[in-house]
Formats: sequence, structure tokens, C-alpha cells
Amino acid sequence: MEYQPTKESVDRHPVPDWYHDAKFGIFIHWSLSCVPAFAPTDKGDIMEILRSEGSRAMFANQPYSEWYLNSLRIKGSPAYNYHVKTYGADYDYYEFAKDFNTALDAWDPAGWADLFKEVGARYVVLVAKHHDGFLLWPSKHLNPIKPDLHASRNVVGELTAEVKARGMRMGFYYSSPYDWTFTQKPITDLAMSLVRIPGSNEYREYANSHWYELINTYDPSVLWSDIGYPDSVNINEIFAYFYNKTPDGVVNERWGQTNSLTRFLCVTPGVKQVVSWYAKKLWLQGKTSPPGVHYDFTTPEYTSFSEVSEEKWECTRGIGKSFGYNKQERPEDFLGVPELVRLLTDIVSKNGNLLLNVGPKPGGEIPEVQVDRIKGVGAWLSVNGDAIYGTRPWKRAEGRTADGTEVRFTSKPDSLFAIIMETPRGPEVTIDSLRAAGEMRIELLGYDEPLAWEQVGNGINVRFGRQLPDSPAVCLKMTPAPGIPGPSI
Repeated sequence: MEYQPTKESVDRHPVPDWYHDAKFGIFIHWSLSCVPAFAPTDKGDIMEILRSEGSRAMFANQPYSEWYLNSLRIKGSPAYNYHVKTYGADYDYYEFAKDFNTALDAWDPAGWADLFKEVGARYVVLVAKHHDGFLLWPSKHLNPIKPDLHASRNVVGELTAEVKARGMRMGFYYSSPYDWTFTQKPITDLAMSLVRIPGSNEYREYANSHWYELINTYDPSVLWSDIGYPDSVNINEIFAYFYNKTPDGVVNERWGQTNSLTRFLCVTPGVKQVVSWYAKKLWLQGKTSPPGVHYDFTTPEYTSFSEVSEEKWECTRGIGKSFGYNKQERPEDFLGVPELVRLLTDIVSKNGNLLLNVGPKPGGEIPEVQVDRIKGVGAWLSVNGDAIYGTRPWKRAEGRTADGTEVRFTSKPDSLFAIIMETPRGPEVTIDSLRAAGEMRIELLGYDEPLAWEQVGNGINVRFGRQLPDSPAVCLKMTPAPGIPGPSI
């Protein structure tokens, strides 16, 4: 169909099967912040800080290293103190561009694409421009304030070619509402996050031009805006143009627009506190952009859900507490492979995808701890991917075994998968609240043989016939015989 530049029209766009099927993607945050590579790690992840100390503490103690410039603009913050001690109070953040571009000669985009393919990612989303305004492609639309603020190589183009050559989908993140070259004032709380959006026609045209340029030049499958979009722009024009060019493309929900009146109210005493309180409430619910716009999927950050979501969603997070590379993070700050596998499984069972971030160093080296973690996820998927890729939520996501181990369910038209969230220690396991009608084949993924099973009361008892090797999670595939309804509650 031909989409028109109205919300009514673009809302008819269906979420394509490839995105439902993909389940696992790689996010890449790579900006000038990887040179200083600093963010505090002692207060937990961003949601923990917001929940326990509020949004002012969240911005002052920002655990995302890619927010380094904003953090150092907050005098007395850990990043400010680090910058003064390490580089001096007068050292301009944008001087880091020389270090980034000097190191860029060593970058190997084919090596990245090989790694992402190896670990089982089905799509890749690259940060083409983060909030600091540094462009990772040779745009024809240069920054009017800092026209030399771009990478010395076409990172967007080179990586896109390598990713697509390996059969993965490519997407682009772009910081739509923020470009810190257009302001010197920091974001200090959630109310101010709505105020610091540039309101000039110059910036609107700049952001619009970049989105159309990325769509036309690199043919992405995913448009991933962050936080919002400048007002007085019909963003449905972007969506319609994208869908008409790429019918199976997808867009996230972070395109919400804040008008000038709202921004004025956000600095009004009394109103400002209410706005920050309400924004905190939304953030803790996984809502990170003003509502009311079209989208194909939502993107809760460092957040998951307890039930199956009717709408498609994508959990986005770093392996550690930061998206960008942070030299302060230690191995214990990163999720281990078992935690990541269980996180992926939980998300998929509830109609989500996991967009897991890597934060490269200058020169493109992905830290060893991050490579180790995503390779571990890939090794598990190489055995158990049938229970993840191409699945859909079942009638319920969660269950338990008789001994209390968590279980997650996924399904395909001819199969139900019961994913046990740790390795059973005995020769058998009973999955509670599960009944089978008639004959059914049950197999353990990784072993092409049927297992003995029986209905025991309100559960299904499965006998492995062997001691199972340790795994973050083990997957049982249940397939009814032809004409049999199959497993049910």
C-alpha cells in the first residue's frame, strides 16, 4: 500500500515478520566519549539511581559514559571532577575528535560484522549520531556550528555494507532532539530533558536532512530515534517516506514532540517538579519518550515486563551499566552469560526482542569482556535457537518446575517450547500446570531423540536418561502427533 503522511495512514503499517522473528540484535554506541571513557559505576544502573535517588542524581551521576559531555557540564559531578583532574578545566570535549579520528584507521568493520553474525544477531543498530553531535558518516549536511565534526571514515557506509553482506538487517540510531553543539546548558533533571531540545528552524532542517539522507543513501531496515523529535515537524512524513521506500522497515517509539508551551511550563516553579515526578514514573514503566506518536515497537531501557505484551517491544541495554565504552567498569559490572541468556529468554517469551549493546574503544576494539559475553549468548543460541528465533508468545510466558525453577514458554505453529532457566540436577523434571492431550514428542534441544514423559497430576514429568551438562537454560521442544491438540494448561 501507499502510505500517506498522516498518523492514521502510517498506523496501518504492520510489524513485519522479520522483526518478530529476529529476537536478538546488536546495538553499537561509538562516539567521542569513548576517548575519555568515564562514568561512575558505584550507584548502580540508571534505573536503580532514578528509583532510589531521583532524576537530578541520575544526571549528576550518569552511568552512561556517552553522556560524558552533559555530565561534565554539571559542576561537581563525578565526570566534571574527573575531567578537570585528567585533562584540565579548559580542555574542550570536542578536542577528542582528533584522538577518535587518528585511532579510526585501525577499525575493522568486517571483523565486527563477522562477530555479530557469529553470536547469532539478526540485526544491527549503529549510533550514527549521539547527543554530542559527532557524525559517523560524511553527510552533505554539515553541522552549522562545527562543520568538521565528523568521522574521518564513513563508518555508517562501511559497516552497513559488511552487515548486509552477511544477511543481517541494518538500522540507525540518531539523536533527534539533542545536539549539544547547539547549546552549552546541561540537562540536570527529567523536566530539563524536555527543555534542552533545540527549537530553531536551523536545527529542525538539520535533523530532517540527516534522516532522509540516511534512508536514501544506506537503505536501513530500522529507524531508531532517541528521546523525541523537534516540534513543528510532521514526523509522519518521515515514516510514510520510509515505509513507501522500505515496506518491511520498522520505527521505534522515541519520536514524541514537546511544544514550546510545554517547554515553558517545564521551567515554571511548581510545574517543573510535577513534570519531573511524572516523567520519572513513566521512565520506571519503561516509557522513555513523550507519547502520542506512531511506532512499530517500544524500547524500554534496562527494563523488562512481568506479562506478555500485546504490542511488540525491544529491551535495550548495555552488557554493563553503560552503553558507551567506560574504562571504570570491571568484569563484575557486566552481566554474565547465564544472566544474559535468561534475560533474552524472558524477553522473547513476552513478545520482545533484546537489543544488546557493545561499546567499542577508540580504534574499534570491542572490549574482551563484552566479546566474551556475546559469544556466550551465541554459543547457547547455536544449540537452542529453535526455541527463540521465529517464535511467538504462548498463552502464558511463565511457569515453574515442581522444585521451583523458573520456566519460560515460547511457541511455533507446530511446537511449544519450555525453557527451564537452569540445568536440572536430576535425571528428570516436572513442569507444573501443563497438560498434554494425547500423544506428543518431547525432545531436548541439542539431542535429536525423543524423551520419555508422562502426565503426573497437573504437570508433565520428563525423564532425560542422562546427566545434563551445565547450561544457562535448557529447552524442551514439545510437538504433538498429527491431529492431536498438543500441550495445554
